[in-house]
Amino acid sequence: MEAMISAGAAAGDEALVASEFLTFTLGSEEYAIDILKVQEIRGYETPTLIANAPSFIKGVINLRGIIVPIVDLRIKFRLGKVEYTPFTVVIILNIAGRVIGVVVDSVSDVLSLTPAQIRQAPDFSGSFDTKYIVGLASIEARMLIVTDIERLMTSADMELIEAAAE
Repeated sequence: MEAMISAGAAAGDEALVASEFLTFTLGSEEYAIDILKVQEIRGYETPTLIANAPSFIKGVINLRGIIVPIVDLRIKFRLGKVEYTPFTVVIILNIAGRVIGVVVDSVSDVLSLTPAQIRQAPDFSGSFDTKYIVGLASIEARMLIVTDIERLMTSADMELIEAAAE
């Protein structure tokens, strides 16, 4: 009986363990990604174009001797007109042993979220792909789309891992 109580307490404690997420904006929506995938945040600089790359791959930059592909998530997610402002930043990610940059409108802050604060995303019955969405989190008046950035960046439709390997 005592072992069952201890196991139950340990399972209950797991729900209280918070993970940290970097929040950023794309258009009018706010997203959150696991902070452990983030290597650094840089101001936007025009990348070197790569011929025949998909439109959402803006090109590459040289980051201290590492060639880094740059993905504009606003183009990938079809969020309308893309403007590069002084707030536009590149989040440098370390994904699956590769360094990849993603362009976002702005970075907001770092938040701690417990699994209980992240609600499952609604099922849209196949009208569009939600496999990259971990869930939705409400923090005060903000709604965050919690995204599995590693799953997104390593997906076949991103054409990134092959592009980064070449």
